[in-house]
Amino acid sequence: MAVLTREPILAEIESGRLVIDPWEVDQLGAASIDLTLGDEIRVIQDDPLPIDLVEEADYRQHTRVHSLASPYMLVPGITIHGITRERITLPTNLCGFLEGRSRFARLGLMIHVTSAFVQPGVSNRQVLEMSNVSNRPLVIHPGVRVCQLVLMRTEGRAAYQGRFSHQETL
Repeated sequence: MAVLTREPILAEIESGRLVIDPWEVDQLGAASIDLTLGDEIRVIQDDPLPIDLVEEADYRQHTRVHSLASPYMLVPGITIHGITRERITLPTNLCGFLEGRSRFARLGLMIHVTSAFVQPGVSNRQVLEMSNVSNRPLVIHPGVRVCQLVLMRTEGRAAYQGRFSHQETL
């Protein structure tokens, strides 16, 4: 597998095989595409009872949706779920990784806890597992380019058909 740089990414977009919607050309970097935070987040409910991590566990039973009509203060040690404004549609021979942007990482914002992989063949908005690992609160705003998508060619073709293959909301 090889990381795609600016020109191959542009060629994939221009051919229609790779779709980023909405898309602005200034989101494209040397070897990644900046993605923005959407208008809502999902917050884990404050509950002293443990969450049972079994195969049937559903994050929606332990979280609530929160609008970003006003900025959200993410306190240290807390994880929330964000979702990209952009819908990502990958062909079956491209996959990707979501990475935080260093300007925010240096202030303590982690963009993914463990789920950075973007499967080949998806057509969805990407959920971000955003954590504050600093010692100060971070104020979260919608529309900010909080992460970047790094694309790679796969060996062979595949299309993810799992539980989150067509997610549009948190």
